[in-house]
Amino acid sequence: MSNRPYEVRASDVHGQGAFAVRDIRRGETIDEYVGERISHDEANERYKDRDVNDNHTFLYTLDDDTVIDGTHHGNNARYINHRCDANCAPRIKDGRLFIVATRRIRAGEEIGYRYHIAREDDDPENVDEIYACRCGSEKCAGTILWPPKKRRKR
Repeated sequence: MSNRPYEVRASDVHGQGAFAVRDIRRGETIDEYVGERISHDEANERYKDRDVNDNHTFLYTLDDDTVIDGTHHGNNARYINHRCDANCAPRIKDGRLFIVATRRIRAGEEIGYRYHIAREDDDPENVDEIYACRCGSEKCAGTILWPPKKRRKR
């Protein structure tokens, strides 16, 4: 039996999601995001043949050297979906990644944080469509990517 304060089940946001099984207090650690620790080069190599239109990923950039691949040796924290009206946030402590509640989360509520996936120079034209957000929040940014860089006026 798990002592995690959530369970995984079907989500209206995307595929599977994490839902609170009890009230979670602000500041409480929800879970640690775990998986195989690999280099950025290994992550790129591992998923280089992935369909460019596939936005499904369990990769989390820990730092300049390390990516956590939740697909390999991961746990249920990988099912915490993106939400523009996030109720938790990732926190790195001593080289480990924890998901921490940023406000009270009520039992039954879907748990989610802002993914802020990096944009790349070689992104396809339809990158915002591929990484569209489906959280349904009034605050929805429309994408799970970092906002585009603003061009400076000359």
